[in-house]
Amino acid sequence: MSRTVSSWILSSARSSIILQGKGRWYSICIPNRNKIKWKLVFSKTHPYPAGSCSSARTFSFPKAFRHTSTEEEHFSFQLSPAQINDILRAGELSHRTLDLNGKNANSVLRFESNQLASNSPIEDRRSAATCLRTAGMMFGVFDGHAGAACAQAVSERLLHYIAVSLMPRQSLEEIELAVEAMKPVRPILQWHRHPNDVEYQEITSQYFENLRVYWQHLLDLDTEPGFSLEEAMICAFKRLDSDISLEVQAPQENELMRNIALQVAFSGATACVAHVDGVHLHVANTGDCRAVLGVHEEDGTWSTLPLTRDHNAYDEFEIRRLKREHPRSEEKTLFVNDRLLGILMPSRAFGDVQLKWSKELQHSILENSCDVEALNIYQYVPPNYHTPPYLTAEPEVTYHKLRSKDKFLVIASDGLWEMLSNEKVVKLVAGHLTELNMQKPPLTFKKPINLGYMHNLLLQRKSKGLASLDQNIATHLIRHAIGSNEYGEVDPEKLAAMLALPEDLARMYRDDITVTVVYFNSETIEDYYRNH
Repeated sequence: MSRTVSSWILSSARSSIILQGKGRWYSICIPNRNKIKWKLVFSKTHPYPAGSCSSARTFSFPKAFRHTSTEEEHFSFQLSPAQINDILRAGELSHRTLDLNGKNANSVLRFESNQLASNSPIEDRRSAATCLRTAGMMFGVFDGHAGAACAQAVSERLLHYIAVSLMPRQSLEEIELAVEAMKPVRPILQWHRHPNDVEYQEITSQYFENLRVYWQHLLDLDTEPGFSLEEAMICAFKRLDSDISLEVQAPQENELMRNIALQVAFSGATACVAHVDGVHLHVANTGDCRAVLGVHEEDGTWSTLPLTRDHNAYDEFEIRRLKREHPRSEEKTLFVNDRLLGILMPSRAFGDVQLKWSKELQHSILENSCDVEALNIYQYVPPNYHTPPYLTAEPEVTYHKLRSKDKFLVIASDGLWEMLSNEKVVKLVAGHLTELNMQKPPLTFKKPINLGYMHNLLLQRKSKGLASLDQNIATHLIRHAIGSNEYGEVDPEKLAAMLALPEDLARMYRDDITVTVVYFNSETIEDYYRNH
């Protein structure tokens, strides 16, 4: 690693203005600070409620391995290519869709996913599942802020809420009868998870009970629920956010469950979920994750079709929406420094009850809680906080009818989109597809097959460069996002430097990145149009 690159990163970090918080260090001089979702605010008075109690029990997440010191004698950017690949590929997940006969009649051919931490632990989450009681597959990316708790809870729960919203009344009645009789309930979803994806095992039963309350509410409706897919997704998003808010207000004797509920409600998460059923694609988005469709045009070129809008201070529709919802006297204080109330970058999110509850409710909940400081919950009411809620989890839902030229969908947290444009992402995926197909010689076997023949075939592939290519397209995108130079090429030195950054520096230069790429089955889509 060149001395120039490492010295520049270290000197820029040391020249930052550093404030010592309560047991933590915060930098207030951050390159491209628009990437930072939360701006930490300090006052001369102590912002935490008085009093103390026993050390709070919390749910902890595994930390990513990374340097922990910025002292030059403890700090090295020397990562081998193999180490770089190990880091980049640790979160890879892929799944190919096949039916019982080993064929693929699904409009989803396969999906590939990966994520790379900047925060420690990572605050992003992802979900993918096949609907077992209704049709379709769902894919979600969730970008947490102020901790990982809200993103974790939403990633575990939201797809279930959507699936329940889509189920016919008869299916809901069958599930309710089974639960009442204490009989096993057939799964609603088949999850496609990475082995390292964590779950809130301790609170699963409470989550199930609140999901049950939701389907009981649907059964109490006078008519068949009969939601359209758009209505189901909107209803599911709003109901889950409401449950997150109510769970922390409910009396709770179990200390661990109470602390998890507090962490979930007082952190936040943006969410982007795609539902694919045949040629019908719906994308629900709350916040600044993004979904982009890659389209292969008839003339051989590739085009980009965005299916979401970033909900933030740069979006005119969001500015007008918030102005409609609050008095004219607040027009100049709704967005301060391109943040909602000067605090939050996205203008829609789950959790974040600090921007939804009244001051009185916040004070009541926190003063009756345990050591909220140990839970990383900091009580702060921004100036000009007059007419909450200022934040909503209600999504915008986009419908798109898939065509044979629609080849893939990229869903990612804003950590990717801050580094790469929509067009660059589609170009990289398209190029990867082309290169992968060109470099994959057909495995035509000659009889008799022997080890020497197989070895020669593998050498043939390796000589054509296949071994050096990221097989997982999400990894390929992450590699380019953090390692590309001004010419759009991956710079090995820059890539090594960005991956070797210690915990206290990494967030200054890059965000958590989570990417899921869904490939569509053009033959299945063409068959649909031939038969309709």
